[in-house]
Amino acid sequence: QVQLAESGGGLVQAGGSLRVSCEATGRTALTHFTLYTVGWFRQAPGREREFIASAYGGARQYGDSVKGRFTISRDDVKKTVSLQMNNLKPEDTAVYYCAAKPRGQSEYTNWGQGTRVTVSS
Repeated sequence: QVQLAESGGGLVQAGGSLRVSCEATGRTALTHFTLYTVGWFRQAPGREREFIASAYGGARQYGDSVKGRFTISRDDVKKTVSLQMNNLKPEDTAVYYCAAKPRGQSEYTNWGQGTRVTVSS
């Protein structure tokens, strides 16, 4: 099993930075974490869930709305995934979710509870 838990959300002013992190636990996470793609999504009130970033091995992908501002990183030893968010904008306000999917899966199978990020103007 893989359980995910996010941390690090909060309130920040526009133009500021924030880092959210996600820790993976569970027997499968301990032994097969490197075989998982890990990603970040967000959902703002009244909007659909939006892909932010993903990481698998050395590959990184980003959603268009965050390219150049957000950076995803993973530590396969610590079983953690982080999202560094710079130059934050009010429209980045949302609940941010960590997710994971095993190699070969097209859909993410494991989700955290989410952490709220609020960017004030």
